[in-house]
Amino acid sequence: MTQRQDGPIWLRPEQARAGRPAERSRAEITAAAVELADREGLDAVSMRRVATALGTGAASLYRYVATRDELLDLMTDSVAAEYDLPAPSGDWPTDLLAVARQARQIMRRHPWLPARVIGRPTLGPHGADLLEHVLTVLADHPAVPARKVEAFALLGGLTALFAQNEVSAAEDDAAHRTAYLRRLAADGGHPRIAALFTPGGPAASPGDPFEDVLVRALAGVLG
Repeated sequence: MTQRQDGPIWLRPEQARAGRPAERSRAEITAAAVELADREGLDAVSMRRVATALGTGAASLYRYVATRDELLDLMTDSVAAEYDLPAPSGDWPTDLLAVARQARQIMRRHPWLPARVIGRPTLGPHGADLLEHVLTVLADHPAVPARKVEAFALLGGLTALFAQNEVSAAEDDAAHRTAYLRRLAADGGHPRIAALFTPGGPAASPGDPFEDVLVRALAGVLG
């Protein structure tokens, strides 16, 4: 049913040349797939399930998308349209944190997205707009362009790791882990773990470490 296609899907015609006139669009197919993944998870996304949601046959979808992986790439890029990308303020850490906060919210709305960002980074039209925005934010930074691209990748990957942990780890699991570490800290045999729970130690410090970790990681990459 599928065949090898050369080049990214965004550089190919909307519909295969052969066949009847277009009845659907890639955007319509992608939106149906995103809705299915949001509701049931990424494993639920198949050509058959998406076709059923659209009221058509699975074979017809292959006229627009050659493989399931291509459909997943379209999904990943489509949600990047949800970013609001204002003009840079001149303060790059503040502007990149604004992007990261949005990324985190988008990943919370689409719980399947973090695994895609980590496992198969995709750069389609909307992703390219996001990259352009990040490079514009960093335009006056002295780092070389390659470092700026690395910062872009780090921003997405690190945010995805935080978001994935939020999706997969229930609050009671985190409480159980903390209780276990506290017990280890009290047994006298793990002094380094015990130091984590001293006043001002990392484990004793309240709050969300996401933004602090991200800023320090970005500063390290950019130099």
